[in-house]
Amino acid sequence: MTITHPAGFTAAGVAAGLKSTGAKDLALVVNHGPTFDSASVFTANRCKANPILWSQEVVKDGTVKAVVLNSGGANCYTGADGFQTTHAVAEKVADLVGIGAVDVVVCSTGLIGLANDRDDLLAGVESAYAALSADGGASAAEAIMTTDSVAKNVVVEGAGWSIGGMAKGAGMLAPALATMLVVITTDAVVPAADLDAALRAATRVSFDRLDSDGCMSTNDTVTVLASGASGITPTPEDFTAALTQVCTDLAMQLLKDAEGADHEIAITTLNAASEDDAVEVGRSVARSNLFKAAVFGNDANWGRVLASIGTTQAAFDPADLDVAMNGVWVCRNSTPAEDPAGVDLTGREVTVTIDLKAGDARATVWTNDLTHAYVHENSAYSS
Repeated sequence: MTITHPAGFTAAGVAAGLKSTGAKDLALVVNHGPTFDSASVFTANRCKANPILWSQEVVKDGTVKAVVLNSGGANCYTGADGFQTTHAVAEKVADLVGIGAVDVVVCSTGLIGLANDRDDLLAGVESAYAALSADGGASAAEAIMTTDSVAKNVVVEGAGWSIGGMAKGAGMLAPALATMLVVITTDAVVPAADLDAALRAATRVSFDRLDSDGCMSTNDTVTVLASGASGITPTPEDFTAALTQVCTDLAMQLLKDAEGADHEIAITTLNAASEDDAVEVGRSVARSNLFKAAVFGNDANWGRVLASIGTTQAAFDPADLDVAMNGVWVCRNSTPAEDPAGVDLTGREVTVTIDLKAGDARATVWTNDLTHAYVHENSAYSS
């Protein structure tokens, strides 16, 4: 069940020679219509890769007919020649598909400062075009992997319409966005403006709350394409709910595949004065290396949670905070409560619940523990 499950789409994944391993490294997704509405969100990092600079202009009119993605090199900080490579790739896709280059989103992932070989990319686009298939979604998802250990796909069914999605990402998972490339397809009839509203609502509570290591990438892209091939127009509420389900599912797949992690941690802040306060508190705990190291050591060190809460501007009484770990309320009224020895942290899933007692808002932020394997992976990263 992949991005080609919704009607109107073909995809392919091929080896273009960008990866020294010979693995698949170039993917192509084509929308065959009858509609070509689209919406995208990009990294909030001010240092943006060439494909981002190109694609931000492409999406302004709400029409995208194809997405081409490569792993093996980020094409970021590669100068004017790198931007020309992005342009050439878009032109090649456009020539083959019979569309304009201004309707082609380009995505790259891999090492910053690594110039992708233009000839290899263009030849790869030709191979991918020749391999386009309604069954090509799985190959496309494989081709965008870098340090991912598994390909990431999801399908959600609507009433006569569906949404499919693929993602890559296993490190630098931080908000707005994670180090991800995501392509989402739907055969529903959804105008571009409605797609944009739904996508921003979905990413706000999914990808933007995934904070594995506090690092933000330069290439992050989430693009949704609507073919309208089902002929069905869902209500905005139904479509947004389904799209949120897709984005949340992919976000959880990214979390579970985070480089070297032993634990997936869900930090839920309750009774905050505002949703922003709840997110700020959760994110502060998620970014505490001391807390993350404690979880790696199976240590329910709730003091590190309180210390992180105290660095925020959220509304709360420092003398009246409650904290639970895996359902055990180890801290009540900012004092020791149940025995932390009763918290079982041997499983992969960990929950942290924080009660600010300042309102009725809540939010969940997801993160991982800090492990030896994560440090090792990122001390010698190769694309």
